[in-house]
Amino acid sequence: MNLFRTLEAREIECRVQQVRANGLSLLLYKDARCDQTVLDETVGPMNWMRQHTRDNANCIVSIWDEKKCAWVSKEDTGTESNTEAQKGLASDSFKRACVNWGIGRELYTAPFIWIPSNRCVIQEKNGRYTCYDRFKVSAISYNDRREIAHLVIVNEKTGVEVFAYVGLQSAQPNPNAFLCDRCGKEITGTVGKNGETIVPEQLAAYSRKSFNGGTYCDSCQRILFQVRKEREQAKAASK
Repeated sequence: MNLFRTLEAREIECRVQQVRANGLSLLLYKDARCDQTVLDETVGPMNWMRQHTRDNANCIVSIWDEKKCAWVSKEDTGTESNTEAQKGLASDSFKRACVNWGIGRELYTAPFIWIPSNRCVIQEKNGRYTCYDRFKVSAISYNDRREIAHLVIVNEKTGVEVFAYVGLQSAQPNPNAFLCDRCGKEITGTVGKNGETIVPEQLAAYSRKSFNGGTYCDSCQRILFQVRKEREQAKAASK
């Protein structure tokens, strides 16, 4: 059982990892202020502390355990940043130590995030590509294994949705889930032709409108549409 909650969309930052002529890749990360906030709200500001060693290369984050009447510590090593090396080193080692406690560990389950060049502005200079657009997570959810199950990213400059992902859903039955009338499985979200995320509620509503009140998953809808098409073609051919 993890002591700390999963991160909200507003707490997650997007960092450009690599830029090419045809697009760029992003990484998800958290900053030190996010860790501090989660620690404060979960265990209380007086019940955790941090200590740096090896000239800030290592950070020890300790949490007070009332049952054991002792401090429990976890430690990790950081790397220097390109600017303000010592400050960046201290911040990075702190963030990594907090991951040891489970804060933000779910970000490591993120899918490969690729933004095509038609959804961002890529500039080329002397054979090198750069992008000054900023991106943010507008929606995120997790399954019961604390893995990212749904992720939406938008370009802050244009406000356009540039990435959508629907992954593994919960392994536990959801009493509020929409169930397919045909296969009996839980209806999960999908991604439309335009790249936008279609949530289960929208998919169920569209199904009821298209099939006289029937609630079907995306796969079964495709099958039913194909059956309908073949019937119409056969009917037209018989005339």
